Amino acid sequence: MGDKSHTETNEIYHYLDQLTRKCREARYVTVSDSVMHELEEGEREFALGYHGEKLVIAFGLLKTSRGTVIRIVKNLRMCEDRHSAIKYISVISNREIIVRDKLLFHHFKNGSCSCLDYW
Repeated sequence: MGDKSHTETNEIYHYLDQLTRKCREARYVTVSDSVMHELEEGEREFALGYHGEKLVIAFGLLKTSRGTVIRIVKNLRMCEDRHSAIKYISVISNREIIVRDKLLFHHFKNGSCSCLDYW
């Protein structure tokens, strides 16, 4: 989260900002309970906005052609905010996004997830 060492950092963050703006226009609202309560409001927004999964998805969308499925594997459980955001991103980008978290495979397509929002 927040790593800026990649050579294409500016392009990735800019694209993610555009994606986030489009998601908000489509009524996406961040779930701020998904981050540590010790963080100040500005830090919380940064943590939510530029989390690893979102950066990976932005990079994947930038670097793959239309129709390519984005696949992510992580060793932790996906939080509610990322889950909600990826549903919106799947609609906006018209892409399938598959995330394997600690417990489940989440197959996002057209704003829905195969887990049926199971928590």
